[in-house]
Amino acid sequence: MKISALFAAPLLLALLLISTAQIPKPKPLAQTLRESRDRKRVLLIAAPNAEQADFKTQKALLAAHPQELADRDFLVLELLYDQISATDRQYLMQRTGLKLPTFSVVLIGKDGGVKEKSQRPIPPADLFGTVDKMPMRRAEMRRK
Repeated sequence: MKISALFAAPLLLALLLISTAQIPKPKPLAQTLRESRDRKRVLLIAAPNAEQADFKTQKALLAAHPQELADRDFLVLELLYDQISATDRQYLMQRTGLKLPTFSVVLIGKDGGVKEKSQRPIPPADLFGTVDKMPMRRAEMRRK
């Protein structure tokens, strides 16, 4: 029994190192937005932390509409200020004009432009209505 205890700590440490080594490092926000251009509409949900009430509300509102999000080519990014890099926080403020550390929702169109900003959760019907009025979305609907 004592022998196995001697091996348990190094084994656990080795497993921890292996498992953390396999976790991919998140891409910088600027790179993600560049790669999404012309392919995805990006919805940034930014909050101080995951426990923030408006953050939870926005997530719950969107969770009820996965097909509508997919139909409109949405990429939803949750940006928690206590978990993103200083570089991403700075980029977020410069790119979108957000004032940290407040809750914010930002819709970025496929053209890379900021289409809507709100410091309150956006109801899905309003979000989809905004997107469905866009010329690029109208062209997509005609093609389908």
